[in-house]
Amino acid sequence: MTASDTVITDAGLGVSAPVVSVKPVVLPAPGRGEDLRVRVSAPATGHALPIVVFSHGFGSSLDGYGPLADFWAAHGFVVIQPTHLDSRTLNLAPEDPRTPRIWRFRVEDVKRVLDRLDLLEASVPGLGGRLDRSRIAAAGHSFGGQTTGNLLGLRVLDPETGEGEDLSDPRIKAGVLLATAGTGGADLSPFAAEHFPFMNPSFADMTTPALVVAGDRDDSPLTTRGPDWMTDPYFLSPGPKSLLTVFGAEHSLGGIPGYEAKETTDEHPGRVALIQRATLAYLRHALGIEDAGWEALRENENPWGRIESK
Repeated sequence: MTASDTVITDAGLGVSAPVVSVKPVVLPAPGRGEDLRVRVSAPATGHALPIVVFSHGFGSSLDGYGPLADFWAAHGFVVIQPTHLDSRTLNLAPEDPRTPRIWRFRVEDVKRVLDRLDLLEASVPGLGGRLDRSRIAAAGHSFGGQTTGNLLGLRVLDPETGEGEDLSDPRIKAGVLLATAGTGGADLSPFAAEHFPFMNPSFADMTTPALVVAGDRDDSPLTTRGPDWMTDPYFLSPGPKSLLTVFGAEHSLGGIPGYEAKETTDEHPGRVALIQRATLAYLRHALGIEDAGWEALRENENPWGRIESK
């Protein structure tokens, strides 16, 4: 498909269903130092339900991102939210020996979730037999966006060898990367270069279809560049990709981390509603459920954002 640049509007969402949510479901995690605590949310009705595993941003937990998790679950997805080791709820010390590998533990957390879908399915009353395991997506915000990217083929390059391990997972058919960091090296601020050596990604092998969501005012202190840094996962990766640019949005993208998240500096219901509808429509499109909602978004106008695809 040739690159296109369109402006977006609301899509038909269908009927919102009541949501059943169970937390924490505890998955044994030998070698991690902490068992993996997970939240599972699902619509109370429906069958052949697709799955989204959501990776939170730095410091958050399974309790975050209600504006997205609740919305997706109410519209037909089973949403699984692991709590990673960097969560404030675990209070891992900076000198903890696991700290340098936190980015790897995050990827392993998502794979552990996929390995234990039977247990997670059984944890939610009435969910048994209702999952569609052929339709699995991953999504993440900020640090969680890099985690999601790893599962789609992004590689973290060793600063000495320039090589990176393939951590992708073929069970994941599509991804959503929200406010996700771009390239490393000279593009990093001195602070980021010193403290976050894992922020050295290559997108050259990130072939799995994905939607990249970036705010045009997300001016991160981690980079010497401006908000365009967050568009690198779109422009530098091969394969089918789409980019949603959210107008006026900073790193919290209008308030997706939570209904009352203190870190939100750009709160705006219109931006959040756009991201809710766009991510839902994209996931339904990318997982082969239906295309009408996504096409409607790409063809019409919305004052809060723009989509381009390649």
